[in-house]
Amino acid sequence: MLWYSRKIFAGTSFIKSTAKGIEAIVMEILISLSAALIGGLLMSRLAKRLHLPAVTAYLVAGLLLGPFFIGLLGIPGLGFSSMESVERLNILSQVALGFIAFTIGNEFRVSQLKTMGRQAIIVGILQAVCATLMVDAALILLHFIRPEAISVSSAITLGAIAAATAPAATLMVVRQYKADGPMTRLLLMVVAIDDAVGLVLFSASFGVAMALESGTISVVSVLVEPVVEIVLSLLLGSVAGLALYWVERFFHSRSKRLSISIGFVFLTAGLSMGEFELGGVHCGFSLLLVCMMTGTLFCNICDFSEELMARVDGWTAPLFVLFFVLSGAELDLSVLRNPSVLLIGVIYILIRSLGKYLGSYGSCALTGCSENIRNHLGMTLLPQAGVALGMAITAQSLADGAMVRSVVLFSVLVYELVGPALTKRSLLAAGEIMPEGKTSARKKNPQKTKRHSVT
Repeated sequence: MLWYSRKIFAGTSFIKSTAKGIEAIVMEILISLSAALIGGLLMSRLAKRLHLPAVTAYLVAGLLLGPFFIGLLGIPGLGFSSMESVERLNILSQVALGFIAFTIGNEFRVSQLKTMGRQAIIVGILQAVCATLMVDAALILLHFIRPEAISVSSAITLGAIAAATAPAATLMVVRQYKADGPMTRLLLMVVAIDDAVGLVLFSASFGVAMALESGTISVVSVLVEPVVEIVLSLLLGSVAGLALYWVERFFHSRSKRLSISIGFVFLTAGLSMGEFELGGVHCGFSLLLVCMMTGTLFCNICDFSEELMARVDGWTAPLFVLFFVLSGAELDLSVLRNPSVLLIGVIYILIRSLGKYLGSYGSCALTGCSENIRNHLGMTLLPQAGVALGMAITAQSLADGAMVRSVVLFSVLVYELVGPALTKRSLLAAGEIMPEGKTSARKKNPQKTKRHSVT
């Protein structure tokens, strides 16, 4: 009996110690999140003085709170001491991406598609293909000059990753400065289409790269699986959009409708993480495509969607701040130690940027876009983040996959810090955001409105 009592006491002590350990972890996470949110917002005040977008400030704040700066101190809750501590908050990043895609879906209204749907599709495809081909050519040439630096399979894979454009930073700049106009509307549609195009290009290129290394090629993985993923994502998003509209009709309170919308974004983000096999074909979903299609369908069939989307935008503001601070904390500075990675990374960044610019310029000219859009759209398509990193993780199965991931990490570091400022500058040059000065950039520019009405 005494032995049994001791066992119970020992078990109770273990449960209590485990509970205390969990409480300590939760406390550390909550303090880290508060430091990330407050630190990012404080950094944005400095960025405002330097006329930089707030998203750049959030990324820098994350970099400073990350494991290469403040995180090195090892003070619990003050920054992130390791990449693992950042990665365990990945669910916040996934939810934020879901809301970003849901918001972008608002741009695919039938009225917009009638006026520039054809342009968006052509520009979205051609600028991605152009970037891929140019990076392929440059890195394959580097292989023949220095075979030890990069293999042909890695060059092809990096070329495909070059097609991906991150919509998050672009959307944040547009929202911060209330950008509006034909280029802004085309830009948001292009970055959404870019996700599907990048997925197809990467699947095909990565399949060829694996074939070069193994000597066999899988038609299923190269051609079938990317198409299946896109189709399944659009179908799931369509069903979710219809279901959201059906549920929203039972409520009339603004707060309850907002809650339902938030719940559905959580639902679609969760469902999009599912994977299964059907007849030997690996089936999965694209988070961005699913949530984008949900927003697109809902906004086209719901007569009160405009007001509701505006309320969703207001609710997600702190979530987006956390998303970019965490993205900054994930930037790995250790890649700067490898000279080969720096060489390939510089070539990748320069050629990809040129490919995006030339591809968008040529496709805009082909579709009859104005000179203003032709000159400035390309610089807004440079940011890279989550999608490219996801592709890089997949590419680690290559013989020198670690090098591919390091190059992508280096490019993300550069693009995420520089891209938002270039996006702001391009939108400003295009006349679709007002210059910062005496009048708040958050208000519509009456002079711009008048100018557009005259032209």
